[in-house]
Amino acid sequence: MVVQRVQELAEAGLSFLPSQYIQPPELRPDRHCRADAESGSIPVLDLDTSLNPIPHLRRLCSEWGAFHVVNHGVPSRVLDKIKEAGLGFFRSPTEAKLRYACDPGSAATEGYGSRMLSKEEGVLDWRDYFDHHTLPESRRDPSRWPDFPENYRDLVLEYSDSMKALAQRLLSMISESLNLPHSYIQDAIGEVYQNITISYYSPCPQPELALGLQSHSDMGAITLLIQDDVGGLELLKDGEWVLAKPLSDAIIVILADQTEILTNGIYRSALHRAIVNADQARISVATFYDPAKTQKISPALQLVTEQSPLKYREVLYGDYVSSWYSKGPDGKRNIDALLIQQ
Repeated sequence: MVVQRVQELAEAGLSFLPSQYIQPPELRPDRHCRADAESGSIPVLDLDTSLNPIPHLRRLCSEWGAFHVVNHGVPSRVLDKIKEAGLGFFRSPTEAKLRYACDPGSAATEGYGSRMLSKEEGVLDWRDYFDHHTLPESRRDPSRWPDFPENYRDLVLEYSDSMKALAQRLLSMISESLNLPHSYIQDAIGEVYQNITISYYSPCPQPELALGLQSHSDMGAITLLIQDDVGGLELLKDGEWVLAKPLSDAIIVILADQTEILTNGIYRSALHRAIVNADQARISVATFYDPAKTQKISPALQLVTEQSPLKYREVLYGDYVSSWYSKGPDGKRNIDALLIQQ
């Protein structure tokens, strides 16, 4: 299967969007996306421990499911270098990038690709990406990652370790915010599988018709995302799309489906998407922190009460992943399929 990269299409100087990238009218981006009245973006959580962030965290997890974090402890240098490395890769010659191409016939394979799902039908996202398998360490094979620009592989490893530490800290705080043991969610996840995906969104000839990434909630436990100053991430809040306006040195936290299940729906995974523009390329780096496929996920019994009855059926995470990739995300239909009818 030959898959043309979005970047190649964009650089060919197209005036019109190819039909396979045109979203149906009801899914096209609203160019008048609202901004939150207080901050002009999604909310911000300050992780400075002297401020006791737990009460604010609980509100943001229950009302938003996504937020910026600042004072997170990850050096600005680490954030800047991984974005620079990603840009360096995507700005390299096509023949060099294709040495690291992923299998276009399979979903979620490591490497350089454009198609997220294995199925042939459906509208394509206006995006190219490089996906790295980084945890557990037995999955790490840096020879599958680019050796350009300089120190690329070392930067990915450093970034992986930084994101692992921050994800563990956040999951501990989330557990504590629900009066669960601080290690509850981490223990429920088991051995962590971490992927780091660098996404490149090329300028689009008709951005009002396309999406860089279709509306979805992430399938794992928690996602940590950084973006450049172009911006394009949107979150669904109260039926309206809210722009995640870029915030220097902040990291965006996105709760994913398994955390919603574990918290019995008290905390919600965030529906999000990426829009594109006609003039500027955009880059983002998403770190996915997920359970092993052999792990069974179910609501914490401590959170099941008469007032808050059991909401979700237990699921084997590997089955959840298979469903997500075979059916496609389509909003939150995969987690909704686990709902127990009351």
